[in-house]
Amino acid sequence: MSIRSSGATLWANLYAIYCRELQQYFGAPLAYGVAGIFWLLGGFFFFTVLLAPGGLIGAIAAQDQAGGGGPPIDAAYEFLKLYLGLLGSLSMFILPVLSMGLYAEERKQGTLELLATSPVTNWVVALGKLLAILSLYIAIVLPLMLLEAIALSASDPPIQPGVLLLGHLGLVLMAASILSLGMFISSLTSSTVLAAIMTFALMLLLWVMDVIAQGIGGGFGEALGHLSLLRHFGDLTEGIFDAGGLVMFLSYIGLGIFLTAQSIEALRFQRS
Repeated sequence: MSIRSSGATLWANLYAIYCRELQQYFGAPLAYGVAGIFWLLGGFFFFTVLLAPGGLIGAIAAQDQAGGGGPPIDAAYEFLKLYLGLLGSLSMFILPVLSMGLYAEERKQGTLELLATSPVTNWVVALGKLLAILSLYIAIVLPLMLLEAIALSASDPPIQPGVLLLGHLGLVLMAASILSLGMFISSLTSSTVLAAIMTFALMLLLWVMDVIAQGIGGGFGEALGHLSLLRHFGDLTEGIFDAGGLVMFLSYIGLGIFLTAQSIEALRFQRS
C-alpha cells in the first residue's frame, strides 16, 4: 500500500506541476509571439517548397514537359523530408527562447529557493517543466502539420505511414533534447537572455557536430559524429530508423533532466 500510495503521490505531483507550467505558458504573451513568428515563417517555407519556381511542383511539371526523362520524383517523400528539415532549422531559433525562462524566471523572482526546499523531488519538477514546454512546442507545430497533411493527402502514390511517423518523431525528439539541455542552462542563471544565448550555442554545436566529425575522420570522428543531433534527425526525416539515434536522443533528454535536478539540489544544499 505504501509503495502504491507513494507512486500515486509522485504522479499527482508531476501532473500538478505539468498543469501549472502549461497554464503559465499559454497565458504568457511571449508564447503567442513565438508561435506567430513560427507560423509565419513555417507557412512561407511551406508554400516556397511547393509553389516557388524550382519547387517540387515546378520540378514535376518540368519533368513531365521533358517527356518523363530521368527517375520519377517521389513528391510526397521529398516534400516531407525537405519541409521537416526546414522546420527543424527554424526550431533552432525558437527552442532556446522557449527554454530560457524555465528556471531563470524562478531564480529572478526568488521562488527557486522555495522550489528547491519543497517536498517534491527535483527530478519530478524538472520532468513536469519539460513535458509542459514540450507540449507547448507541439501545439505550436500542429497547425503547420495540418497544412502538411493537406498537401500529403493529394499525393499519388501516398506517403508510407512509417516514414511519416519517423519524421515527426524525429522533430519531437530533437525538440525535447534541446529543451531538456536548455532547461539545465536556465537553472544556472537568472538572466533569460544569457540562458537563451548559451542554449543556442550548445544547440548549434550539437547540430554541426557531424560536419566537425567528417573533418576529423577516423574512429574518433565517427564517435564524435554519433553525438550530432543533425545526423540522427536527418536519418529519421528520411524514414531511417536507427536504434542508436533513438538512444542518443533519450540520453540527451535524460542528461538534461539529471543535470537540472542536480543543479537545484546544489541550491538546496547551499540553503541548508
